[in-house]
Amino acid sequence: MIEFIDTHVHFIDQKDPNLRFSWLEPEFVHPRLGDIDDMKHLTWKPEGLKAEARFTGLTKVVNVQAALDSEDPVAETAFLQAAADRTGWPNGIVAYVDLAADDAAEQLDRHMAYANLRGIRDFGRRPDGDFFADDAWRRGAALLPERSLVLDIDVQAVDMAKARDAADALGDVTFILEHAAVPMERTDGFFEIWSDALDLLAGAPNTYIKVSGLGMGDPEWTVDSLRPWVHRCFDAFGIERCLFGTNWPVDRLYSGYRDVVEAYASITADLTEAERRRFFVGTAEELYRI
Repeated sequence: MIEFIDTHVHFIDQKDPNLRFSWLEPEFVHPRLGDIDDMKHLTWKPEGLKAEARFTGLTKVVNVQAALDSEDPVAETAFLQAAADRTGWPNGIVAYVDLAADDAAEQLDRHMAYANLRGIRDFGRRPDGDFFADDAWRRGAALLPERSLVLDIDVQAVDMAKARDAADALGDVTFILEHAAVPMERTDGFFEIWSDALDLLAGAPNTYIKVSGLGMGDPEWTVDSLRPWVHRCFDAFGIERCLFGTNWPVDRLYSGYRDVVEAYASITADLTEAERRRFFVGTAEELYRI
């Protein structure tokens, strides 16, 4: 059993009248994943994760923004902090802020009232990545370092040049690329395109990569099918800039929690003990301050 931190989970409470998870509503069809009805639960809280992960070595958890279209995004942070106060998880919270908004600083400071806030995710509901060049968005992102917050980004290979430009322009901001750039194709040709995109972003020293959610592009994955994609992340960013995450409960559509953990334990078996510790624990502790 390995000790590890899960840097990408989504706790859910659709019973809370202050929260809305529009992507989990009955009629919604996910633009990347299609039919996700099997995970559209009313609630999924730390107690559920503790049950699923109790024999895996999971010690700490980072929750990444999942509520969409809530009237007040700070309500999600309040829900998560209450869960942490009750159960000990999540240890870190990555919240939503509209970084391009005139009141971005005010939004950030309202989230900051909650002790476990550690980062922000704002993909702006703009999938083309053009928001990275938006001066207003960049001004908002520049507010994060003074608050000791990191920036989680959800970017695919096609838009990686835009993300790299933003990382270069905002050198004091820590960018954490989620889900290994979401490689939804698993062909040799796409592997090359995706690899080049990783190398491009990794050239900015203030960038990190979260190796998570790989089941989304490979629903019938095996250890061998995941291995080259995981190792390529290590090659591009160096083990010191890679973090482990599961993307639970989304990736529950494709496997069990213990299956994922054991797969990564196998894939990283050739690393040194120090390298494994860095990937599974150290970088997460450092970036998310947990």
